[in-house]
Amino acid sequence: MPKRATARTTSVRARLIQSFTLAAGLVLGAGLLQAEDQDDAAAGDTIKVGVLHSLSGTMAISETTLKDTMLMLIEQQNEKGGLLGKPLEAVVVDPASDWPLFAEKARELLEQDKVAVVFGCWTSVSRKSVLPVFEELNGLLFYPVQYEGEESSRNVFYTGAAPNQQAIPAVDYLKDELGVERWVLAGTDYVYPRTTNKILEAYLKQNGVAEEDIMINYTPFGHSDWQSIVADIKRFGSAGKKTAVVSTINGDANVPFYKELGNQGISAEDIPVVAFSVGEEELSGIDTKPLVGHLAAWNYFMSVPTDDNDAFIETWHTFIENPDRVTNDPMEAHKIGFDLWVKAVEKAGTTDPDAVIDAIVGLETQNLTGGTATMLPNHHITKPVLIGEIQEDGQFAVVWQTDAEVPGDAWSDYLEGSKDLKGDWTDPVNCGNYNTKTKECLGSESAE
Repeated sequence: MPKRATARTTSVRARLIQSFTLAAGLVLGAGLLQAEDQDDAAAGDTIKVGVLHSLSGTMAISETTLKDTMLMLIEQQNEKGGLLGKPLEAVVVDPASDWPLFAEKARELLEQDKVAVVFGCWTSVSRKSVLPVFEELNGLLFYPVQYEGEESSRNVFYTGAAPNQQAIPAVDYLKDELGVERWVLAGTDYVYPRTTNKILEAYLKQNGVAEEDIMINYTPFGHSDWQSIVADIKRFGSAGKKTAVVSTINGDANVPFYKELGNQGISAEDIPVVAFSVGEEELSGIDTKPLVGHLAAWNYFMSVPTDDNDAFIETWHTFIENPDRVTNDPMEAHKIGFDLWVKAVEKAGTTDPDAVIDAIVGLETQNLTGGTATMLPNHHITKPVLIGEIQEDGQFAVVWQTDAEVPGDAWSDYLEGSKDLKGDWTDPVNCGNYNTKTKECLGSESAE
């Protein structure tokens, strides 16, 4: 059986069920007959919400916080009165950074636990692993992390950044603002870095960058010996052209990578690194002094001064009972996804997946940086793009940002076979990979 929510969550559930029996008795009684005709997820005493994040293994450094974020959001919603007159119940499982286990746990959540929705995954390989399960069982997955694009599934909502909301703007910043001419594309060896770097390589070459000015390197998950690789990067950057590293290194491998940069004296002035998977959470465990000036591209930083962000941080510190815990971009993405799901359920009047899918497109919610997140027909959202510079305290100073939110693009404009495709899960198209030239829906619902 899946690992359950914490004892704290279970006790909250018990108290909430007791209070809802009295406060929402009339609502539950009136909706009893209707509930019998709805999906199983809404037919019990609670509405179950699946939380599918690694709590052990190489990705636990990043994903454990997202589990805690979901527990906080669920608790907050229950304090507001729950949803459809019922409390929400978190069902937490640990896929343990094991990609096939993600699929097994996803199936358990949908078939055995009868969850109404799942919030989870970090790596694209974990998302690819569970995707057939959600499509087969018609489940709903909210995916909160930047990814490589080239996908638009009816059953997935991508609340993290697509490449045009992170990778492409980051390269433009390095090129236009810092004068970078040589490029190191360094990533962990799985689908997200490889596909993102394929897009970036095509984009750089279309912008006049020669092949010999692009170095590409991949390392396994959990890689720890960076001495020779960093030495190669240092040599590559000594050719007389401004050089930068575009990093899609994921998980706990980032800690020894950044330490080795400091060991070999590579400063941001020499070879700046812009990272797509390093945020406040990852920096909280290392000495950031040698990394000051290196960069990250995200759609949210904890340091952004808005009232909504201040309130979110305060709520997080209260919930987690630790004023030193940081917030980060995927946490905001989970908040946005959760808010949009709640609004869609309220609009549809049911947790039925088909009704929620129909209701959610076009819905809006506030992001934490002062703008609006809108769910698009391709199941991506609008997001601002921010470039942050690492500070000594492990926070980021925003050095550049877009003037407005950027709509997420499921399909790259720079790859042959993709640039003519669009995702649109509304009538009459109702297709994740619609060819705008041939007017045909190609292949399966998502990219292979």
